[in-house]
Amino acid sequence: MSVDPHVLVLAGGLSYEREVSLRSGRRVADALRASGIDVTMHDADAALLPLLQADPPDAVVIALHGATGEDGSLRGVLDLCGIPYVGCDARASRLAWDKPSAKAVLRESGIPTPDWVALPHDRFSELGAVAVLDRIVSRLDLPLMVKPAQGGSGLGGTVVRSSADLPAAMVGCFAYHATALVERYVNGMDVAVSVVDQGSGPEALPAVEIVPRDGVYDYAARYTAGLTTWHVPARLDPAVAAHVAEVAVAAHRALGLRDLSRVDLIVDEDGTPHVLEVNVSPGMTETSLLPLAVQASGLEFGKLWATLTERAAARADAAGR
Repeated sequence: MSVDPHVLVLAGGLSYEREVSLRSGRRVADALRASGIDVTMHDADAALLPLLQADPPDAVVIALHGATGEDGSLRGVLDLCGIPYVGCDARASRLAWDKPSAKAVLRESGIPTPDWVALPHDRFSELGAVAVLDRIVSRLDLPLMVKPAQGGSGLGGTVVRSSADLPAAMVGCFAYHATALVERYVNGMDVAVSVVDQGSGPEALPAVEIVPRDGVYDYAARYTAGLTTWHVPARLDPAVAAHVAEVAVAAHRALGLRDLSRVDLIVDEDGTPHVLEVNVSPGMTETSLLPLAVQASGLEFGKLWATLTERAAARADAAGR
């Protein structure tokens, strides 16, 4: 980066996850400032492009959650402006953001992921809701996990243990996205593995075991203190923990990701990990999983972010920005 590096942290947005994004952005900004880097926080609004033109930063940190930060569109605009950013490129972001597409790539790569069906609202109505739901239960069996095909923070997600509860779960899911992802529910340990690349290739940080008080890791459980207990590292047999780490890195590579990601998995009773989804803009709040893994690994949060922003700036310099 330049002699006096300047990093722009983008946070906020208009998604359901705006408040979480602001908290993530503030934490990253504070950590970078503690490392001696000049930081500005800004929203992704109409004033952003003029700001980038008037005072181009050395690198951008995208702390936006939801579509704005994860569907690839903002990354594409930053590419058009020649502004480097931490994280994967627009193509990989689009792929990871759409859960059915990402799961298809994982399955093709030999990475275990629960069986699923993606059902747009229009097809759900046109084909007859009752007939479609009966077929889903017959094919995937109960229990099921219903969640939006695009989205994060557990919003719109429901565990369905009875056929009678499936219609309501679908309606709740469609409130957040026009396509529902219905997948076979896997019983086991809920873990998250953060993957970071500081220059020597992607490496898995210690897995975080997630134990929500009420059994479901929904929005409230993720961001309300006291509703979830975390164990870092996860209480896994060492051989299973090593395999989980390998699978997480394989998922990161299969989706073409860069710099950092968070891979959410279920480890079943046989010790087999099943990848649920991969997040390219993971939360950075005080109850978020990547910071917990960073702390457990012995890395310094601010130093890690300084390294990631330096690498982003170096990529732009190498490309002749």
